[in-house]
Amino acid sequence: MLPEAFLARMKVQLGDEYEPFLNSLERPRAVALRFNPLKGERPELPFVGDAVPWEPEAVYYDPDSRPGLHVYHEAGVYYLQEASAMAPVALLDPQPGERVCDLCAAPGGKSTQIAGRMGGKGFLLCNEINPKRAKILSRNIERMAVGNALVTNEHPETLAQRFPGFFDRVLVDAPCSGEGMFRKEEAAVTDWSQETVEMCARRQGEILHSAARLVRPGGRLVYSTCTFAPEEDEGAVAAFLAAHPEFTPEAVEAPWFAPGENGSFRLWPHKLLGEGHFAAVLRKAGDGGDSPAPIPGEKLPPQWQRFAKELGIQLPPGKAVSFGQNLFWAPEEMPDIRRLKVLRPGLELGCVKKDRFEPAHALALWLRECKTMQCFGPDSEQIRAYLHGDVIPSQQTGWCLVCAGAYSIGWGKGDGRVLKNHYPKGLRR
Repeated sequence: MLPEAFLARMKVQLGDEYEPFLNSLERPRAVALRFNPLKGERPELPFVGDAVPWEPEAVYYDPDSRPGLHVYHEAGVYYLQEASAMAPVALLDPQPGERVCDLCAAPGGKSTQIAGRMGGKGFLLCNEINPKRAKILSRNIERMAVGNALVTNEHPETLAQRFPGFFDRVLVDAPCSGEGMFRKEEAAVTDWSQETVEMCARRQGEILHSAARLVRPGGRLVYSTCTFAPEEDEGAVAAFLAAHPEFTPEAVEAPWFAPGENGSFRLWPHKLLGEGHFAAVLRKAGDGGDSPAPIPGEKLPPQWQRFAKELGIQLPPGKAVSFGQNLFWAPEEMPDIRRLKVLRPGLELGCVKKDRFEPAHALALWLRECKTMQCFGPDSEQIRAYLHGDVIPSQQTGWCLVCAGAYSIGWGKGDGRVLKNHYPKGLRR
């Protein structure tokens, strides 16, 4: 029951391809997941199938397998993400060591995809203007073991004023009318109207204006939506280029997608295994640019130093930053974040409690190994008990990294007989 006005426009927009397009919306959805290279090698999973062509870490899977309930999902081994939604990051092509901004980042699929390609090197800013969605974004950044990300809850213009010309690459996956999600989400159909399309186009123009200031001279900007509406896609890009002559379309290799005007690509559901999507790749003229000086780090407290030595934890290049009562390990290039709404300034290490250090859940997920570990089979009774919040029989003493198979999932603290459970209460099953 698609809106009549939408169907009439698509018939004009697609011409001879209109019927194949409609037929594609009747077929079962292709579902995909993306493995997380930050957690190490891929596991062997019986429910995964063919590779997603434009994302080397992604595969389609059997929808009846419900991989979101598997312990590996909790451990951040993979992220469930619609295949077409992975295309914008493939076009952005972030590199290790760069400064990258995901300006409209919730719930975190594209941010964690960017982080995987950066390999823990460089600086990633993940922003979401909606406070509730920003919290979901922050949780996914933690679950996926991202240690070099700053998560903010700001208006894009605020960030543009604070960090002009700072980022090598900026992604704007803009809020849109969601026509490409009609098959996936019923609410996208019921909420649709031509007025919504026009409202979204205006808002997208404002976000793109802010994004333009964030990109350094010579940097790349990728704009994407999950809609078919020309006003929000080609029209938005054309209006942006007219207002920002310092940007030009950039030619990139993308043989899987239908090329269009001004460096744009269309992902049509009748031409690939995925939903509808649009993306455009733009390059800012010039080279280099000025950057705000990074903030200085703090001295790591002795309680952390003792804890890290006991467990053999080696941190990557970075700096210590206190945030509330907790200690974080921030990327070296993180600038001044004072007076910004920050949810997560890097990797959460934990907190000092008198003469001891209590490690954070984020640190457990980030670690691949340490001196004291207890590994159980992913389908074992011990892991089921751990996720439930129960103690586990163990001869370990002190802090211990609990692993499901080869992947860290949380902390336990042993007394030589059992491991006291430190899996966060809000995550327990």
